[in-house]
Amino acid sequence: MTLPFTSDPVPENWDRRGLPAWCYHSAELFALEREEVFLRHWQVVGHISDLPAAGDWLGFDLLDERAVIIRGQDGVIRAFMNLCRHRGARVVEGSQGQCRSALICPFHGWVYNFDGTLRGVARPETFGEGIDKAAFALKPLELEIFGGFLFLRFRPGPQPSVAEWLAPYAAEFAAWQSERLQPLNVVSWSNDLPVNWKSVRDVDNEGYHVALAHPGLQDLYGRDYRDIYLPDGLHISYGFYGDRPGRGWSVRNYVKHSPLRADLPPHLRRNWAYYGLFPNTVIAFTPESAQFYQDLPLSPGQTRLTGRQYRLAQEDRQTRVARYLAQRIDRETSAEDQQLSIWSNESMRSGHFEGFHLSDLEYGLRRHHDQLRALLPVMQRNEAPDAAEIRALNKELACQTLARP
Repeated sequence: MTLPFTSDPVPENWDRRGLPAWCYHSAELFALEREEVFLRHWQVVGHISDLPAAGDWLGFDLLDERAVIIRGQDGVIRAFMNLCRHRGARVVEGSQGQCRSALICPFHGWVYNFDGTLRGVARPETFGEGIDKAAFALKPLELEIFGGFLFLRFRPGPQPSVAEWLAPYAAEFAAWQSERLQPLNVVSWSNDLPVNWKSVRDVDNEGYHVALAHPGLQDLYGRDYRDIYLPDGLHISYGFYGDRPGRGWSVRNYVKHSPLRADLPPHLRRNWAYYGLFPNTVIAFTPESAQFYQDLPLSPGQTRLTGRQYRLAQEDRQTRVARYLAQRIDRETSAEDQQLSIWSNESMRSGHFEGFHLSDLEYGLRRHHDQLRALLPVMQRNEAPDAAEIRALNKELACQTLARP
């Protein structure tokens, strides 16, 4: 089958080692990851269809920072820090909601318009010479929309605009009609795991384990699974299905009912497609549905798996049946991956763990680790540095890297 992408090839004689074990439980390294990886890179927070009307909002928390994304009276979606400018209280609480006419801080009643401007304060006469409303608007955050999905970041970072970064995905997102997706009648899902976030990514970034660890996926598309490596932290996984009826009940009936969409290009009509985004997100499409999922670190040893699911703008009964069956397969796969992540993470504290030795089919894992090393060169150290020296050592190594011709 002809594909529109040319993958970066797996090099010969590549370094098959992964990150050293200390990188998975160091609190000092985790603090650097917070600053240099997560707060400075784009995060998916939802889809335009999650905010259909003025005053609809989404909440998004990440490593002690918190955002509110809201549609204004003018129809524009904006992102702000979820911090009242008076005392820092949340102006909204939860993952999703709707405000009738304004954002009202529940602490002291400061009132903000949907565009973030300060409308008024309670007891203004108690503020001496008064409040300069223009100086106390909600703090804005970068927000961009790509294929209908909402991206924000808390600090300026190394990635370009989302449109430039994800340009290789643009044609396929358009083919999937991603801007026309509608949310399922459920709020975002989440599940906390007692693991470092990188252990979750390590499992998800390679297909070597599919054949044995995921019998449902192996039954569906394991024979025709392939990874495509692109620059700038992009990674596509395709799972082609339909050449066999499937042995398991869910797979057999899914293959039977999955809609054959003539509007899709041939290589996507019988395909579960996963579009990876560095550092921690995947946007996935099947012919009858879509979702994004991400791994949000909570601490060095705790990670929140979360995401949102979407359906086609118009779906018939057959499509709904296929979506139900796809969700059954996906739930089993997710449970299997979570257990693998726990087992993998446990090994990082064993005195007998001697590091990874990776297959060519696990090259995606190595690429992810290399991107982390580029951002945090202290990860190149095989032995754990003294905890008090990690930050200074990382700065020194980063300066050495910049100084090289």
